Amino acid sequence: MSGTTAGGPLLVARDGAGVLRLTLNRPEALNAVTADMRERLVAELDSASADPGIRVVVLTGAGRAFCSGADLSGGSGGERLPGDVARMLRRGVQRMVAAVLDCEKPVLCALNGVAAGVGVQLALACDLVVAAEGASLVQVFAKRGLVPDGGAAWLLPRLVGPQRAKELLFLGEKVRAEEAQRLGLLNRVVPAEELEKAVSEWAERLAAGPTRAYALTKALVNASLDVDRATAFEAEATAQEINMTTRDAQEGVRAFVERREARFDGR
Repeated sequence: MSGTTAGGPLLVARDGAGVLRLTLNRPEALNAVTADMRERLVAELDSASADPGIRVVVLTGAGRAFCSGADLSGGSGGERLPGDVARMLRRGVQRMVAAVLDCEKPVLCALNGVAAGVGVQLALACDLVVAAEGASLVQVFAKRGLVPDGGAAWLLPRLVGPQRAKELLFLGEKVRAEEAQRLGLLNRVVPAEELEKAVSEWAERLAAGPTRAYALTKALVNASLDVDRATAFEAEATAQEINMTTRDAQEGVRAFVERREARFDGR
């Protein structure tokens, strides 16, 4: 329903243009992700993939931060056995980041403030990132004696190369938005007061686009660095075959022949 919003630690709002807005809503904790937030976020992204009425997802944070990482205030809860940590990561933050990567709709991050720890991975997993000038990214793991999680060692080399990725992960220095854009970690940097307008413009443009073509394109790009050329070319051919059965592809071809703008409906 247009304009509906669910409250709690994750705000969920949907407009009539097919834009689903997910807002991490624990500003007093700099939007540190709890287990409940994580599960709701995963569920919303999964649901968005299957809902033809949703054309694009916008992910942002309430208050002055985007996400300060995982909420560790609960402690370990008792004796930790071998395998517990790996199991927790697979079921927890890795699953959350994968939900963004695997969502079949474009996911647009409105980076409104600091992203730290797995909050960085949550932002970088998005398909497009628009940041406010005061936003920043910081990989805090090494400063706490920890190995990076949430897919950091997979995401970062694909964005900035292995040497720069190791610099970011080893030193844990804050990277401000302008430098992050120069490194290729995000797409645009705008004044804070213009963030909502810039994000809305891209969201509206994506919402009016060929949704299924976006989904297939996203899958091809995400897999591109993990496969050889022959496999990538075969996947491309298969994606083209699948996409040509969609109404949007047929409309796009008709519009080209008729020399008019295409009118996509996401199917």
